[in-house]
Amino acid sequence: MKQLPRLLLSFSIIIAMVLVNAGRSIAACKLDPLHGKVKHIIYVQFDNTHFTRDNPNVPSDLEQMPNLLNFLTLHGTFNTDHHAVLISHTADDIVTSLTGIYGDRNGIPVSNSFGLFDPTSTTYPVEFSSAFVYWTDKVSDVSYEPATVDPLPVLVTKDGDGNLKNTPAPWVPFTRAGCDVGAFSIANIEFEGSTTTINGNAALTDVVNVYGSGSSQAAESLNQQIADFEGVSVHCGNGSAICSTANGGVSDLLPDEPLGYLGYNALFGAKYVAPAVGKLSGLTDLNGNIITNADSGLVGFPGFDPTASQALGAVAEMQEGGIPVTFAYIADAHDDHVNGVPFGPGEAGYVAQLKAYDTAFGQFFARLAADGIDQSNTLFVFTADEGDHFVGAAPSNPGCDGVTVPCTYPVNAVTSQPEIGEFDVDLNDLVFNAGVPTAFNIHFDSSPNVYINGDETAADFSPGTPDPLARGLELAIAPLTATNPITNAPEALQAAMADPVEEKLLHMVTVDPLRTPNFTLFGNPDFYFDGSPQDPAFCATPPIEGGLVCEDNGFAWNHGDIQPEIGRTWLAFVGPGVVKQGETSFFSDHTDIRPTILALAGLTDDYQHDGRVLIEALKGTAIPKALRSSPVALALAQVYKELNAPFNTLAQDSLRISTRALDSSGSGDATYVKLENDLVKWTNQRNAIGSQMESILEGAAFANTPINASQAHSLINQGQSLNNTVAACAAGGSC
Repeated sequence: MKQLPRLLLSFSIIIAMVLVNAGRSIAACKLDPLHGKVKHIIYVQFDNTHFTRDNPNVPSDLEQMPNLLNFLTLHGTFNTDHHAVLISHTADDIVTSLTGIYGDRNGIPVSNSFGLFDPTSTTYPVEFSSAFVYWTDKVSDVSYEPATVDPLPVLVTKDGDGNLKNTPAPWVPFTRAGCDVGAFSIANIEFEGSTTTINGNAALTDVVNVYGSGSSQAAESLNQQIADFEGVSVHCGNGSAICSTANGGVSDLLPDEPLGYLGYNALFGAKYVAPAVGKLSGLTDLNGNIITNADSGLVGFPGFDPTASQALGAVAEMQEGGIPVTFAYIADAHDDHVNGVPFGPGEAGYVAQLKAYDTAFGQFFARLAADGIDQSNTLFVFTADEGDHFVGAAPSNPGCDGVTVPCTYPVNAVTSQPEIGEFDVDLNDLVFNAGVPTAFNIHFDSSPNVYINGDETAADFSPGTPDPLARGLELAIAPLTATNPITNAPEALQAAMADPVEEKLLHMVTVDPLRTPNFTLFGNPDFYFDGSPQDPAFCATPPIEGGLVCEDNGFAWNHGDIQPEIGRTWLAFVGPGVVKQGETSFFSDHTDIRPTILALAGLTDDYQHDGRVLIEALKGTAIPKALRSSPVALALAQVYKELNAPFNTLAQDSLRISTRALDSSGSGDATYVKLENDLVKWTNQRNAIGSQMESILEGAAFANTPINASQAHSLINQGQSLNNTVAACAAGGSC
């Protein structure tokens, strides 16, 4: 009892320090200098969370979260015609959203891992690297690819002088403006999960890179490092007390950042972030439960599948602790993250998780409002990385709605498991059985990227001289079918196909030639392609076709592909400068999020975006002046997106032409050569027109450069003409 007063005094001092830090951080943070209304930014990106219904009888994910949906539609702009990028997966969708540039410029158009040719190895001619990395990690940090073969960062781009550099980090404009930036589970802003070995013990690669192999941090057990250091970070403005060395702050090193980046600190991990925002026992969820790791039970980061209550609780604590800009990720609700099985639409567990998410959003908005953080002074941005495609049998009770009558699904008589799951197919052996001996590796996916062993010249090949190995594989894969394990009927496996010519148009070819696949199969979305016979232990239906096909019992929601339910998602803005128009529809994709946020925040990047400011979502006074004053700005922006976005008209029409080219055969591959050369020509034209449009829109948005109406009209006409030419060819007309 004698120690209680000292304990209370220490706790009071800590609370006072947090309040001082909060005041300093918010006071130092200079957002929205023109209007002075944006004081906070809260960005939340869901994993595969749908606005449209997967079963017409069952309310969608967002319909079952009215606390969120009503907040977005009553107070802001909710766009239902938003889109992912290719390949449509979490890592590249999030990184594209954070940077405003497509995968060809940020380094990871293929994810959540990507292939790398190793021309020095015959044993492992293709390696695979995770796309979930800390921002500055190199390929050699997170894969077996030697630094002597590929010394580049995973997130790699080309600077204005043509040098290969680390992609600029998304927190930099905010920290330069004096704003501390918090992150929880969002891709690549915090430490991720790759490991290395130190003195015979496993350690997180990022911990070793930042703190050193001999540090106390690296000496912790791997489980403790995961709980302490993964998934949570704060990147601070210069001189911020939150990231002081006393709080565990270390130098925030970005050696390739344009214009330099010196003197900034960061906190990495819940171990340091929690006490810095006044949570001495650890970050908590919205119900006050201390967040623990799902695998080890240790206090700290829960893992990269956080619930809404966990992610939003951490965001609230960061905001309350004086961190005015926060980014967070929330896991999907259609998987049972405790038992490792998928749900079908309307299943009781799925509905229960959505109900918990809805409750969390009600708590979140009420708590923030009580803190004085609401739509009057806060820019809220919500989106989902991509959509996905449900694979499984129809419900046993077809009239179910999930909410009042839970949906149930038939159980397989042999395996005694629900017939819910993607159809796994062994593509490598399927091709071999078709009589093609070419050895290749694939990125396992519904849209597998194919890397032919020893054929690492994919990025440089000429369509005028077809690669015989690639052409042989393309022609073998195009007509393949596999048996649907539920209907027992054969189904075509190909939806579309692209080689590096079309991959360039789709923004899938990076500045690192070792990453370019020989071609990409965009598949039937019911099927997931892997490279070995199916293990019955992971099958909801018994393996068929000699063990090459079965229904997977652990995954039922496919993405990566091009189908509308996968590529189309949603985006919402609420806050100062945002029009209160509720549900609306205009084309946008993930590259547009970044420039729109920066325009509202009054900040700029050190590079040009691939996206554009979404004028349609902004009030007149919030639209940058040069865009607002130009009657042609919106038309220019819309045609620009038609030309440049992977899920817009030019790209999707060209993909149909690419598929026709790759599926064709005949003397001299004449159709293939003709169409491929057309695609090269159209890509060059798109780039020439699009780059001018991009420069005009960026200059107007961030440098107040007036738009020359005559030039804009000329570019619009050129863009529409190109669109019409490609559309006519895609429809079967002249090319």
